[in-house]
Amino acid sequence: MTTDTFVDFWNQISDGIFIVMLAVGSVALLVGGIGVMNIMLVSVTERTREIGVRKAIGAKRTNILWQFLLEAVTLAGVGGALGVIFGSSIILIVRLAFPSFPAAVTVFLVALGVSVASLIGVFFGVYPAWKASLLNPVEALRYE
Repeated sequence: MTTDTFVDFWNQISDGIFIVMLAVGSVALLVGGIGVMNIMLVSVTERTREIGVRKAIGAKRTNILWQFLLEAVTLAGVGGALGVIFGSSIILIVRLAFPSFPAAVTVFLVALGVSVASLIGVFFGVYPAWKASLLNPVEALRYE
C-alpha cells in the first residue's frame, strides 16, 4: 500500500459521492419544478375571473403569458435565494466548527444557484402561463 493507492481510493470515493449528489440534486430540482408548476396551475384556476376581466378590457395573450411566467420565475428565484442563504449558513457553521475544512461560497456559485432556480421557474412555468393565456374571456368571466 502506497500513498498513491490511498489517493486513488480517495478519488474513487469522491467521484462516487459526486455522482450520487448530482442524482439527488437533479431529483430535487425536478420535484421543486413540479411543485412550482402545481402552485402556478392553482393560481391560474383561482384567478380565472381576473384573467377574464383583463382579457375583456384588452389584455393580449402575451401580457397574460408574461405575467404568469414572471410569477413562476419570481417564485422559483426566491426559493433559490432562500436555498443559497440556507446553504451558506451551513457552510459558515462548518467553517466555525472545523477551521481547517476548505469550505467556501463564491459569488459564481451563488449566481449559479439562483440562476438555475430561476430557469427551473421558466421551464415549469411555461405550461401554466400558456394555459392562462389561452382562456376565453367570456368563459373566464362566467367561471365560479
